[in-house]
Amino acid sequence: MSRTKHSNRNLAARMGRWSASHWKTATFGWIAFVFVAFALGGAVGTTTIDPNEPGPGESGRMDRILDAGFQQPASESVLVESSTLRASDPAFKSAVADVVAGLSKVNVVQNVRSPLDPGNTGQIAPNKHAALVEFEIRGDPDDAADEVGPVLEAVNDMQNAHPGLFIGEFGDASKVDAVVTAYENDLGKAGLLSLPVTLLILVVAFGALVAAGIPLLLALTAVFATFGLIAIPSLVFPVAMQAPALVLLIGLAVGVDYSLFYLKRAREERAAGRSEQAALEAAAATSGRSVLISGITVIVAMAGMFLTGDSTFNSLGLAAITVVAIAVLGSLTVLPALLSKLGDKVDRGRVPLVGRLGRNGRDGRVWGAIIDRVLRRPLLSAVLAGGLLLALAAPALQLHMATPGPDTYPQSLPVMQAYERMQQAFPGTALPANVVLEAANVETPAVEAAIEQLRQRALASGRMYKPITVDINPDATVANISIPIAGKTTDGESDAALALLREEIVPETVGRLPNTKSGVTGLAAQWKDSTDELKSNLAPVIAFVLLFAFGLLLVAFRSLVVAVKAMLLSLLSVAAAYGVLVLVFQHGIGKGLLGFSSTTGISPEVPLLLFVILFGLSMDYHVLVLGRIRELYDRGQTMDDAISNGIKRTAGVVTSAAVVMVFVFSIFATLSMLFFKQFGVGLAAAILIDATIVRAVLLPATMKLLGDSNWYLPWWLQWLPRLEPASEPAPEMPATASV
Repeated sequence: MSRTKHSNRNLAARMGRWSASHWKTATFGWIAFVFVAFALGGAVGTTTIDPNEPGPGESGRMDRILDAGFQQPASESVLVESSTLRASDPAFKSAVADVVAGLSKVNVVQNVRSPLDPGNTGQIAPNKHAALVEFEIRGDPDDAADEVGPVLEAVNDMQNAHPGLFIGEFGDASKVDAVVTAYENDLGKAGLLSLPVTLLILVVAFGALVAAGIPLLLALTAVFATFGLIAIPSLVFPVAMQAPALVLLIGLAVGVDYSLFYLKRAREERAAGRSEQAALEAAAATSGRSVLISGITVIVAMAGMFLTGDSTFNSLGLAAITVVAIAVLGSLTVLPALLSKLGDKVDRGRVPLVGRLGRNGRDGRVWGAIIDRVLRRPLLSAVLAGGLLLALAAPALQLHMATPGPDTYPQSLPVMQAYERMQQAFPGTALPANVVLEAANVETPAVEAAIEQLRQRALASGRMYKPITVDINPDATVANISIPIAGKTTDGESDAALALLREEIVPETVGRLPNTKSGVTGLAAQWKDSTDELKSNLAPVIAFVLLFAFGLLLVAFRSLVVAVKAMLLSLLSVAAAYGVLVLVFQHGIGKGLLGFSSTTGISPEVPLLLFVILFGLSMDYHVLVLGRIRELYDRGQTMDDAISNGIKRTAGVVTSAAVVMVFVFSIFATLSMLFFKQFGVGLAAAILIDATIVRAVLLPATMKLLGDSNWYLPWWLQWLPRLEPASEPAPEMPATASV
């Protein structure tokens, strides 16, 4: 006997009914929306985050002093190196002279400083086999990366003219240009590989080309619309360079997921004997509702990124929320519109060899066998599965955040080759620390004596090297002291050198001067301060996501137990993913297979991004499976039968969705940037864990143990609104208008 009655308050059902009745308006309206959004974005243009914008902490304060006191153009260096020639040899001098002359001819170059000029001996390496030609890019440093192209071409021509020597460039502008190039190449590769892989998986899942193409098309339209829409707020809130990759990743994942939920349920209802309209109505009321709840939960999780106060995370949060919202809207409108028009024609284009795999209405035999065994021994299953997840999560206690330095960038880039050689010949010179001193007059004897003392202490430390240079602004109020430091900017050596500068050398030298401000900046300091800022923001973000996700699930299922258990299981999945990250990227397991060498630590952005994304995506499966279990339970099945049948009936869609996500995320693990590798591995591992261990073992085992207590709601929460899906057979939908 049914425990609930049909409710007309189901928003997803009403949206599906309207879209089916007005399929032309819904379909062509969607096409127009995507076209206008993409065109508008192209017309407005996307503003990206300025990489030179001062960040948090001490380095941010010092950068603001430098910005106010200096007109700081982007600085660049060209390395001239020979394994046999010395800097004093005529052939070496001739090559240096050619470099100086060639650079001086490029319009955007200014202030070229030759290592052969008097007073520039610091630009010659201690081994005398390498020298630096230093110069600046004319104009605003924010635009330097866009202007450096002709310089890189000129340097490449000089290398071709002197094949017996190495001639390469590295600096403020060229490193940004290299990173942007690497990101663009990675994004192109991800898109090129993910689309055919996704389509292939969908063809296997549905066994028909038309049904397989609909989820992919919906996901792609959501992605393209997002690319256009995020350009508008970028005029006020600039976009991070990682945002397009995140939009593609999340857009494909949720767009395909939500369409799968809907399509699979509609086909299942048709196989059960319902008419086309009734099957679509049932899908809208059940799977449509799951899509709505899941989408809202994902959006709430992504909103947690705004609590960091970081411009990069604000940008990523806005981009992710936009693509999820658009995917949800498309799934609840244009998808039922298309299905109402196509009807059973959605199964056209059957692929003979895989058609049987796409048939609807069959329980997964493998999952059925697993779930039956789990339900026979729920306590043992819960202990074993929980123990396995805890074992995987244990390495997460060793998680260490470290910004990937330039040594982790693709070594095929000429700029990175120059960086590596520069680090060997001139340790720390490529990315030095900068001690900033602000005073009424930095040219007084007392200040000059303090700077000299700073220089001597730095060199005596053994962690800092020559050449130490001092630049003073025209007003003589700010001094910028550049100090090459040990290490690769983000490793332990660099951290130790930075700590020594900040905690001892600077406070005991220039820091003692009265009425002055002093501190340390540079990439090592900036990355350290940014990492510390992110660490301090993790707790509020986690608390926000847990609190609001808990509230949403509590309202959606009217069960305190379900909401608490969903939080715990999702946290277990995330913790296990963190453990996998530590095993791979700190302990180096599989680094040869994935093609990376640095095991310094996890990129600071990755743990927080993984938490909000994984927590949101893990809700997809949970909401879908729990929704089906609750639906069957409300229709009169026993708790055991509802658990077994609910999980078995969703096995196909969850497996298909998980396979799509795991494969798409795994593609990111093959990209060149270490950030993408860590991101891809973490996401793929968590989704795999969530769709197997959690959904097939822990969820049914804990539900079996709790029985009817799964739906426990204390009396003081009985005021919560009832949002359960329809429990009676759905009525016929109104006939669609003829074409």
